[in-house]
Amino acid sequence: MKAVAMLALVGLMVAACGSANNVASGSGNGESGAGGAHAARPGDTKRAVDGSTVDVLPGMPPVLDPTNLYSETRAGNLDPKVQGHRFLVYVPNERSGTVTVIDPTTYKVIDTFKTGFIPQHVVPSWDLETLYVLNNNGNSITPIDPATGKPGKNIEIEDPYNLYFTPDGTSAIIVAEALQRFDFVDPHTFEHKDSMQLECDGLNHVDFSIDGRFLVATCEFEGAIVKVDWVNRKLLGKLKVDDTHVAKGGYKPFPMPQDVRVSPDGKKFYVADMISDGVHVIDAESFRQVGFIQTGTGAHGLYPSRDGQKLYVINRGANTFDVRRGKGSVSIVDFSTDQVEETIPVEGGGSPDMGNFTPDGKELWLGGRYDHEVYVFNTESRTFTHRIPVGQGPHGLTVWPQPGRYSLGHTGNMR
Repeated sequence: MKAVAMLALVGLMVAACGSANNVASGSGNGESGAGGAHAARPGDTKRAVDGSTVDVLPGMPPVLDPTNLYSETRAGNLDPKVQGHRFLVYVPNERSGTVTVIDPTTYKVIDTFKTGFIPQHVVPSWDLETLYVLNNNGNSITPIDPATGKPGKNIEIEDPYNLYFTPDGTSAIIVAEALQRFDFVDPHTFEHKDSMQLECDGLNHVDFSIDGRFLVATCEFEGAIVKVDWVNRKLLGKLKVDDTHVAKGGYKPFPMPQDVRVSPDGKKFYVADMISDGVHVIDAESFRQVGFIQTGTGAHGLYPSRDGQKLYVINRGANTFDVRRGKGSVSIVDFSTDQVEETIPVEGGGSPDMGNFTPDGKELWLGGRYDHEVYVFNTESRTFTHRIPVGQGPHGLTVWPQPGRYSLGHTGNMR
């Protein structure tokens, strides 16, 4: 988060792999059509058990399985567009102003390059053709060519803390955290279109409804979340989350919502809370809290498994900032029951933050925010396996390529 950055101013390849660092497309449990993200047509949409289909936003690729909107991110389901993209892990080091590049087949650092001031996240574009490093306090974005793994010329953007893309691919959304604002820009040129001002202190993470018509965003510095009709630029609601689980001695005496993810069936949103040590469960339609899942200290990141059955909750290990060798862990939640199945600790302590799975889903890679390292978890054995030294303040790392037809942003929120 930007507030932390300001305080700081003072391996496994998928079955489809070709050569050692390139990934071929269309392997695994199924193939995307040759037309890429728009290959699936409305007529291809599967009906749920009750016979329903999802009436999606015009221009948005259809939801092929209404019971699991993550169906197209299954293991190995790589789009033809990523043919030839190098299989690499990109780690933005916010305090070093660099990106560390790791070969996930050897767990070795193979490159480091300069970006801009306070790089926060590495984000895949909606069309899967470019990766963007968000240089928050540098007011710029560094593009990366995923075919070469090399950076391009910086693009000037005001306050780019986070980056998302509208489900129809028509706009990129710059999350200007310090300005409490969404800036809608061209997804290719980043030319400004318009902005939406929000009363949302600590505007942080975003996810979209199953039909693409609204989004939910977290306001970490006021213990709230907002529901936004992004199409009509209208605030639909603001909700203070449950404050009964707030830990004593945390950074704030109230909840601090972080990452947010929609459930596979689109009926609920899950909101990680680093002060409450768990996940708030929100009904998507009524926008009311319907539950809370206790996970671990400093719940922060949320990542659905490749089969859409589990939610991996990344517990950063502390209720405040700059805590080294904290009680970092990963909790595995069953989507069908909202119960924690298991919590895997970072052996020796750590500060796991943001990341993603490998294309085959067998590993989960995470930045160790305050320990200047990257962590690797094996999802089959459910064990912590690697600790890799990187730069200072590794934050929102990206594993690329990812299965799916298009990217909604962040570190690879794929659909």
